[in-house]
Amino acid sequence: MSGRARLALCAAVATLCAAGALLPLVDPISWMFEAAILLGLMTGVGAAARRVPLAGPLTIAAQALSAVLLLTLLFARQEAVLGLLPGPDALAEFGRLLHHGMQDVGRYAIPAPVTPGIRLLLIAGVLVIGLIVDALAVTYRSAAPAGLPLLALYSVAAGLSKGGAGWLLFLVAAAGYLLLLLAEGRDRLSQWGRVFGGPGAGADRPDRGRGFASGPDGQASAPVRAGRRIGAVALGIAVAVPAVLPSFDAGLLGGSGSGAGPGSGGGTISAVNPLVSLQDSLNQPEDKEVLNYRTTASDTRDLYLRIVALDQFDGTTWKPSERTVTDVPEELPRPPGLSSAVSLNRINTSISTAEWYAQNWLPLPYPASKVDISGRWRFEPQGRTLVGDRGQNTHGMQYQVESLQVRPTSQQLAAAPAPSAGLLREYTKVPGSLPPVVRSTARRVTRGAPTAYAKAVRLQDWFAVNGGFSYSTDVRAGSGSEAIARFLRQKEGFCVHFSFSMAAMARTLGIPARVAVGFTPGTKQPDGTTSVGLKDAHAWPELYFQGIGWTRFEPTPSRGSIPDYAYPDTPGTADPGSPDPAPSRSADPSEGPSTAPSCGPDEQRSGSGTGCVALPAESGTRPPESGSSPWATAGLALAALLVLLLPTAPLLWRARTRSRRLAGGGPDGDFAAATLAAWRELLDTAWDFGIVPNESLTPRKAAARIIDIGELQPEPAAAAHRVAAAVEQVLYAPQPQPVSGLTRDVQQVHAGLRTGAPRRLRWRARLAPRSAARLRWAWSARWRTLLLRCRNSRPVASARRAAAALRPGRQRA
Repeated sequence: MSGRARLALCAAVATLCAAGALLPLVDPISWMFEAAILLGLMTGVGAAARRVPLAGPLTIAAQALSAVLLLTLLFARQEAVLGLLPGPDALAEFGRLLHHGMQDVGRYAIPAPVTPGIRLLLIAGVLVIGLIVDALAVTYRSAAPAGLPLLALYSVAAGLSKGGAGWLLFLVAAAGYLLLLLAEGRDRLSQWGRVFGGPGAGADRPDRGRGFASGPDGQASAPVRAGRRIGAVALGIAVAVPAVLPSFDAGLLGGSGSGAGPGSGGGTISAVNPLVSLQDSLNQPEDKEVLNYRTTASDTRDLYLRIVALDQFDGTTWKPSERTVTDVPEELPRPPGLSSAVSLNRINTSISTAEWYAQNWLPLPYPASKVDISGRWRFEPQGRTLVGDRGQNTHGMQYQVESLQVRPTSQQLAAAPAPSAGLLREYTKVPGSLPPVVRSTARRVTRGAPTAYAKAVRLQDWFAVNGGFSYSTDVRAGSGSEAIARFLRQKEGFCVHFSFSMAAMARTLGIPARVAVGFTPGTKQPDGTTSVGLKDAHAWPELYFQGIGWTRFEPTPSRGSIPDYAYPDTPGTADPGSPDPAPSRSADPSEGPSTAPSCGPDEQRSGSGTGCVALPAESGTRPPESGSSPWATAGLALAALLVLLLPTAPLLWRARTRSRRLAGGGPDGDFAAATLAAWRELLDTAWDFGIVPNESLTPRKAAARIIDIGELQPEPAAAAHRVAAAVEQVLYAPQPQPVSGLTRDVQQVHAGLRTGAPRRLRWRARLAPRSAARLRWAWSARWRTLLLRCRNSRPVASARRAAAALRPGRQRA
């Protein structure tokens, strides 16, 4: 096996080793075998292109074309032209699969099923990384930078995996990269000649000239042993150091690093955004059950199941701050800011999560006072959340929760004193990038409100009732400053937009605010349990009032339920068993769809909060989707034609060059150029048949070499001698004379070489001529000349500007 073929094989193996980190993400792993086969075929195309040889860009283009054809054959065979060529229908099918794949990535928990979309993302991703690695390491012989795409592939997989990709997969990926480096080092060292060192390196060794001499006992030479030792030491350090450094938390061998481990009292959790799949969950055609619970609460409309609190807004998104986590205490501490004057009701809830639901954060009623659960869970006191440690998640969990139903009155909220300075400072931060329209709109909406509570209610009613907003999950998701400004302008969005915008506006008014993510109470079942599905996923703002604590508000129209205390003219009641004073709420748990416990999807709350009113129908109709443009179809067909013709570029260039060189004697006095052109054509013709030109030989000796290696018959041999004699006369004679019939002589030599060559060599000389390498050399020379001119023009231009500045009359006093 040649050095480049070995390097190409190692590049493919290194790519597959790095792709091994993707295996824990999906189940089953059959896609990996398909990716390996396609990667092997693409690598084979690259090896064949380099044997031709094709220029580096053409080799990469040929590999990319083969990858596209293979993906078309695998994923869009029915829509492709002739079952292989990607036409408009095949491209549309690829777009559909990619769109569904991106949705499936956010929809399923790890390990996700291998849907067609996810399968396309995985296989195409491996092929793209494999193409980049092959181009860097093999085509351009630079294996070290090839580690960057391999690192990117491994990092993405490790970042998505629960608790990281694991030390074994890391070792496999690192070993693949080291194998690639060793193969490249061996290939480079072999070009230097034979390695001498020690006994047994004499001229009688059978591996002489191969670049790596073995020792007396058959072992590898010193450079090879040194390279292997360096690789082993580097790999050992990469595994051992992160595992023992305390600043790296749990290290490579310690899983997710979300806590300090069982029995310890410290550790941190990182700022993970749990909103990635919220919009996808709301758009699911099937409301798949996430969890099921049974509770002692007589009214479940306020029993929101909270996952995590997002309390940090950096202008790009809302996310949880990095907090210290501890062991889960027997009794959770009392909620911060809650006074004994507020009415409480203790309830118990038994929760069972679905087998497919795997979330690092535990859904809990807020505020929970006691949690009975098995497994490795940690408690974060500020957000009062439980987070899994070392890969622990909610997969098929059963747990008991004791929680508080806090029932403040509107008078208590209105009379709440100012929070502490530290709490205000932390929970009223807004980024400098927040558009001014957010602050000005908040002040306009709450103008005249005397208290923070009155301002909060006005914000809620403006979003939910009288602000002209509509609920839609089809709008573009976004949580940054510009997304909030766009939402206030367009007035259309879903719970993420409403909760984020209200929390940001409350902060501009000096009201501590954060965003909670979880589920609405769900739908009551005939057996007495309550089912919570994907479409119950929700986000809502929580505002802080001293004496009450973090308090839920509901600004999203047609979602959730407005709590009793959010009606300023309706005081809450201290007796949980008394009739509900709010006329918009009934005393029984919700029996309707979980997507709209308070109002239907085509309704919104009335301004008085006493019922639901129908929303006006949208005017106008959506224009019908048009078919593919004929110009787009023509462009795609032209692009496909150009891609198909790309491999024939060497053949076309060679035919054009031959025709130009053998065109004839040219104008009077230019017979010398015609003679030299015919000689160059003779040398390139021999090169096409495997006889590499030797520029150090005289024309006569070069012709004899061609006759000897090509085993030419007498007539073609005489023609070759005549061309060589004509060239020598042009080069050395004092007064050269024109010679006729050179074109016929070159064609006769070509016919003689073709007759004596085997069939495989004849086809290669015709379809993939070796002399086409001159095209690559010519382009490289032009590129170097252009760069040199650009580099030299800069000092000249600077000198001209300096001289112009010093001319008389140009200077000013």
